[in-house]
Amino acid sequence: MVFRMRNNARFTHVQPIGLDKVAAAAGSDPDVLRLENLDTDVPPPPAAVEATARALTEGRGNSWLPLNGLPELREAIAADLRVRTGLDYDPIRQIVVTSGGTSAVMPVLLATTQPGERVVLTDPTYAGLFQRVRLSGAEPHLVPLVVADGGWRLDREALERVDHAAALLLMSPSMPSGVVFDHDDWAAVARVCERTDAYLIYDAAMERIVYDGHPRINPCRVAGLAERTVVIGSVSKEYRMIGWRIGWVAGPPQIMERIGVTTIYNTTVASGFAQMGAAVALSQPSGVEAAVAEYQARHDTVIEQLDGLPVVRAGGGWSCLVDAEAIGMSAPELSARLLERGRVAATPMTAWGEKVAGRYVRLVYSAEPVGRLLELRARFSAAIG
Repeated sequence: MVFRMRNNARFTHVQPIGLDKVAAAAGSDPDVLRLENLDTDVPPPPAAVEATARALTEGRGNSWLPLNGLPELREAIAADLRVRTGLDYDPIRQIVVTSGGTSAVMPVLLATTQPGERVVLTDPTYAGLFQRVRLSGAEPHLVPLVVADGGWRLDREALERVDHAAALLLMSPSMPSGVVFDHDDWAAVARVCERTDAYLIYDAAMERIVYDGHPRINPCRVAGLAERTVVIGSVSKEYRMIGWRIGWVAGPPQIMERIGVTTIYNTTVASGFAQMGAAVALSQPSGVEAAVAEYQARHDTVIEQLDGLPVVRAGGGWSCLVDAEAIGMSAPELSARLLERGRVAATPMTAWGEKVAGRYVRLVYSAEPVGRLLELRARFSAAIG
């Protein structure tokens, strides 16, 4: 008798993230412009590296305990959040350390939603958010981002039409578009949350990676949102500490009790020695402003190189999007031609939304310096003829 895998409804609509296939196809060829994933060549804070290495050398942090995070890191997170949000989070009752920011998403979804309930996201949005909603058993409801004056904005009219939801799961700046929400956007979010009695799950991973002229607004400072907002953060983007895999969740005490339990049963505990490095990154000057200036220089180079092509400016973050269908091909086709003919690795956004995302290819500039990005126009020309 041949064993056959049983059906699993959770996977009916779940799509692969895509960037791993593009990375595998690119291989290790040094000539390829690596614009497919969120690695970065901007180094992490030296003090954080030293603290992590010292913890390893001294044998500290090699423990299961405490399950929800080291006290020194939770205190550092609370201090950082006080500056960002204006709120005083209790480090023990209101903060849970996780194995990276993205690993926090599933425990938060399981704690705030039930199967079949609606979770509102933008289209496009990070595939790691969108597909986790599906895996959790909740139902994603996508609100489009629209292009206006060469950049992205939230379709507030579509958002205001949301009539029921358990949670809104949002980023600002958001991957992959780089859209940055202004005060009116967050006020619209607050109205929807109040009307539907929904949580706001706010992925703040890139909150400080904002470019000139765009507001940097933490939603907890907007009327009506602080008491219902669950904040997810990490050291991966702002602090360039991807491999540390340290993130956190902060929110109202009642829901944090559930999130703490769910996190323990999901990953047990985050790396102890990595937590020590993260605590130092949060507590000392860590080069965030210099890193943001470098990313903006790279973003601006991409926009200049692709002048005349349908590329959309980002307000922040590490990536921007080019409209493949406006060029005359599908996103997977443009991705394939960029790699084969232009030696550019770039991911199609087929798993990153629905009607909007599927027509775009993402260009990540976090791991390629300006000098290499100056080749982008010639490589696009080779790809699209």
